[in-house]
Amino acid sequence: MGNFEAMEVECLHQFGVASRKTDCRGSFIKLTWFRDLKDRIVLTDDIHIQILVGVRYASHTFFVNGKFCKDPMLVVAEDFFKHVDAGNTTNKLGSKVTPVSVNELFGLNTLGISLARIDFAPRGLNPPHIHPRGTEIVIVIEGTLHVGFVTSNQNNGQNRLFTKVLNKGDVFVFPIGLPHFQLNVGYGNAVAIAALSSQNAGVITIANAVFGSTPPISDEILAKAFQIDKNTIDYLQNQFWYDNN
Repeated sequence: MGNFEAMEVECLHQFGVASRKTDCRGSFIKLTWFRDLKDRIVLTDDIHIQILVGVRYASHTFFVNGKFCKDPMLVVAEDFFKHVDAGNTTNKLGSKVTPVSVNELFGLNTLGISLARIDFAPRGLNPPHIHPRGTEIVIVIEGTLHVGFVTSNQNNGQNRLFTKVLNKGDVFVFPIGLPHFQLNVGYGNAVAIAALSSQNAGVITIANAVFGSTPPISDEILAKAFQIDKNTIDYLQNQFWYDNN
């Protein structure tokens, strides 16, 4: 990684960013920056700035949160627009997550929010997973969902499970970094909309990560961790772990 000199700097007009002298919703902005190995300016953390749209590929030398920034004069309405169709739930899990993060909607760059549409077939499952960089709040648009999350390790060695059955219009929150799930317990299809407190909250599907990593985690490690025999671990690692995202 090399040695990076980190410091706080005010946003500069030449980068299309609000500065101390700009009345941008009440205050000036400071950012943490460093130079990477290619001598590019890198800005980190969620920040409130004037239009700073991400792009997929660029030769620019300025980017925020891992996204190159588009010239503000080239920003268009389409950078802030996306249509989302129903997801195809014909798969092993019976669910499909359609994300709308900064990877799909570049106008979200630096705004610290994103969403996802989650479609469920009857008995469809969005399996236990984690968002390492964002809290999730979900609202049920159609159907009935059994949802829940598990807390981090407690002093007594236990992890508490919080669950609820949600119907149309119900809302539930999954705190950042905690394992959570949604299961369609109704007789028909179900749809939910999830909002996340990050432009790119990330997702770690627990079963896929543990049993489907490349290269695989040693079966000795997993057998000891799960307190089961290696044959069972080998069986699980030989399964196809479907990704519904």
